[in-house]
Amino acid sequence: MQIDVLLIGQGLAGSLLAWELLQRQLRVLVVDNGTENASQVAAGLINPVTGQRLVTQSDLETLLPTAMHAYRQLGIKFGQTFYTDMPMLKILRNDQERGIAERRLAQSEYCDYFAGFTSAPAGVYAPRGVLQQRQTGYLRTEALLSQLREFLQSKNCYRCDSLQYSDIRLEPTLLWRGLSPLNIVFCEGFQAIANPWFKYLPFQLAKGEILGCESAPELPDYILNYGHWLIPLGANRFKTGATFDRVQLNTLPTEAAKASLLASLRAVCPQQQTPDVYEHRVGIRPATLDKQPFIGRHPRYPQLYIFNGFGAKGSLAIPWYAARFADYLQQIADLPHRCDIRRFDETHFPA
Repeated sequence: MQIDVLLIGQGLAGSLLAWELLQRQLRVLVVDNGTENASQVAAGLINPVTGQRLVTQSDLETLLPTAMHAYRQLGIKFGQTFYTDMPMLKILRNDQERGIAERRLAQSEYCDYFAGFTSAPAGVYAPRGVLQQRQTGYLRTEALLSQLREFLQSKNCYRCDSLQYSDIRLEPTLLWRGLSPLNIVFCEGFQAIANPWFKYLPFQLAKGEILGCESAPELPDYILNYGHWLIPLGANRFKTGATFDRVQLNTLPTEAAKASLLASLRAVCPQQQTPDVYEHRVGIRPATLDKQPFIGRHPRYPQLYIFNGFGAKGSLAIPWYAARFADYLQQIADLPHRCDIRRFDETHFPA
């Protein structure tokens, strides 16, 4: 049986790319091993202005409206709300952060993303002040991935299976377990470091741990950003995270991370002294050395592609890049140079 694309991995990157390709009438099969991936754990935060220096994401003027349109259309298609708009309060932790916030408020290019300084909500400790951010919110990634998996299954476009690289025959034509795909696209997240064709790419993986909590004190109807973050979910439940560990790259939750997150939370929300932690989850972010995605065709095996490396900003970036990749696959347009894996020296490619 011949198909256009065999797509490996059903995280957010693989799911949204599969959706884009199916909208273009391509024949797609998604193969996933069914285990929990980083996208299911991720908070799905969309925050246009990030970091200690409060800078905008590159190409925000195209990424943000594309993401909002994509999640709105998916919500209409499946009769659910996947994306929740919610303002974010940036808790300023020192005089330097306060000064940076003042400078950003004076710059016209940031006016769409900041509502100005505001008072701290009841129960929030912020002696250096609070900056209210606009156009922020979160994606219900787990619900979206579940719905897309059901959709793919209904179209016979999904297979739960553990792919072995040795099962892929490259020549004279691509072959995998009786299927003859024209192309294979790897959307494996952090597991790409073991991929024999793309493991040369400079990933910078990072382990992140997130807590799901429940507490009696009411929470403000805002996302809180204080180095870590808090997302209110309603019914006195919230998520808080995430830790950042480049050393212990495993999927085991740790008491040290839990303690760190709760201490950080208590410093900002003193009333949250003993929240009930009902969930403690771990994901490995597929971040990259140059902070740009890894997208493109292998130089020696042009039927093999990668679509990966979105790190913590996948919810914002993936919809736009999925459309660019689909254009590239259909030979409509080249990839943007910043994401094309051809930016790396070909002498590092494996034989």
